[in-house]
Amino acid sequence: MPQPTPQNPTGSYRSVIRVSLPLVISMTTTVVMTFTDRVFLANYSIDAIAAALPAGITAFVFLSFFADTAGYCNVFVAQYTGAGALPRVGSALWQAIYFALAAWLIMIGISFLGGPLFRLVGHSAEVQALEVVYFKVLCIGSGVHIVGMSFSSFFTGRGATRPVMIIYIIAMFLNVPLDYALINGFWIFPELGILGAAIATVFSWTTATVMLGIFVFSRENNQRFKVFDNRRLDVDLFRRLLRYGVPSALQFSMDVFGFVFFILMVGRIGKEELAITNIGIALDSVSFRPLIGFALGTSTLVGQALGRNRPAEAVAAARATMVIVAAYISVLVLLYLTLPLPLLELFRPGDVSPAEFDAIRARGVVVLRFVAAYLLLDGIYMISTAVLKGAGDTRFIMWSIGLISFFGMILPIYIGIEIFQMGLYYAWGCTVFFLCQLAAVTCWRFYQGKWKTMRVIEQGA
Repeated sequence: MPQPTPQNPTGSYRSVIRVSLPLVISMTTTVVMTFTDRVFLANYSIDAIAAALPAGITAFVFLSFFADTAGYCNVFVAQYTGAGALPRVGSALWQAIYFALAAWLIMIGISFLGGPLFRLVGHSAEVQALEVVYFKVLCIGSGVHIVGMSFSSFFTGRGATRPVMIIYIIAMFLNVPLDYALINGFWIFPELGILGAAIATVFSWTTATVMLGIFVFSRENNQRFKVFDNRRLDVDLFRRLLRYGVPSALQFSMDVFGFVFFILMVGRIGKEELAITNIGIALDSVSFRPLIGFALGTSTLVGQALGRNRPAEAVAAARATMVIVAAYISVLVLLYLTLPLPLLELFRPGDVSPAEFDAIRARGVVVLRFVAAYLLLDGIYMISTAVLKGAGDTRFIMWSIGLISFFGMILPIYIGIEIFQMGLYYAWGCTVFFLCQLAAVTCWRFYQGKWKTMRVIEQGA
């Protein structure tokens, strides 16, 4: 699946769509896989859907740190491509691979923390047992996804995003039927419930990673980018990957942890509130995952522009992306506000009475209004952060988002729920306040402009 590196990208809408749209489609495939997984589990049992999001997002906190550090190779590849230092692309790729392999071993160790962790959270015994199973399988299999992030950065950093899109579409078409079959026991497959959902997820990661690896390590790519020849450990480059990649990953992990804490605290209010929140976040993922695609495309275009020492192109790319994202989010807001009942009906559990689901649905409509309220803020935050990451301004976002996560999300939710016994709507109001702060701080840093002089690659590359 050869694809030439696009030349001379600019800040035009055309270049944004060319680079970002395949990434948005790639992220949309993960939305489809996650969304169908949640629907299948919700229809299977209320305990399964109540356990899936806390366990899944807790695993994602650990996974995202390692995957984002390896995936930060995207920025190195982008800046080396912009600077015309193509052999250094292969070197950057291998440093990410070495990191990913070490991270896999750590994730296997983390998989054994599920039991103590979910006992500490204090959900019901039935939900806890399912949380531990889901968490353990995802952690053990997550290493293959981290390696896949290294492979995909070879394509995304060069702006050659179409191969990634095609591979993720194939993985999606394999995952969805397998997910249904393993959850419910269909055809030759046993009925495994939430365990089957976890196995299907790991299978889709493996499929995508194997296909990406096949297309990365070709003779043509070795001639241009030295993907075989430059496989040695480059200590200086590896340190720079950690210096910039770890703060970037910590920022995202702390951001996600804020939402994990929110979900876990809602679970302490009650099982029904947890199920409503799980449904709301599953629908929110329809916007969030594609936004990751736009953000990754923005980091690529910014990195390439700065590699060529053309910061004006980076600013133009960011502004064009923001306009496209605002249009996309406006459609979703309209959908959530006008059609909440049909959307919530998708998550009707098979083991809940009509009267019980009517109560869930009534409060679910209000929760979707909270989701609609923060979507545009989320878009501003993610694109502004992507610009800063594309330049290498990762320490600022790590410290600022870390402080906001603690003082603007974790502390208010804990005090409100544990001390003042506030309810579901208070918790969701805290998320809107949290995203207001994130959008304001990152947007200010973008307009301040210090990132325009930053680089992650060596001078003269």
